[in-house]
Amino acid sequence: MTDPGGGGGRGDLRRGVGALERFRGRVDTLLAELEGSAAGKSKIAAQAVSRAALSGQNTCFAEADGLYAQYNRVHESLVTLSRSLGDRIEYLSLGVHAAAVGFDNVDDDVRRRFYEIQARLDKEQEPEKARDKRDGGPEPRNADKQSDSGWAAE
Repeated sequence: MTDPGGGGGRGDLRRGVGALERFRGRVDTLLAELEGSAAGKSKIAAQAVSRAALSGQNTCFAEADGLYAQYNRVHESLVTLSRSLGDRIEYLSLGVHAAAVGFDNVDDDVRRRFYEIQARLDKEQEPEKARDKRDGGPEPRNADKQSDSGWAAE
């Protein structure tokens, strides 16, 4: 028996999975474009300036030293941001795939990759959560306290 309200039927579920698969295709395309662009983690990491480029090898120039220190700080932040963005997009793509095929039907390699990314993202957020806690910021939501992946920990 189908739902008279038009929702909850098997056809609706199939359309939902199809939408998830199309969404995953767009996410995968976005990830490939990011990696192929100048903002890709390997390309952005390679775009570095040496200290000597600012004023010579052993020249004492405090302003150049300060500029170089700030450049490195910003460059490292951009590399981290690019890596994090790529991880988040891949994590989303893997989650969409798992939802489409069913969490029990996901290959071990995909599941392992999902957990690796999840661990990196959790580690990345630890300083932010510690800062919020120290500064009296908002307590984490319930979803932040546990894995929202829907997969049982191995």
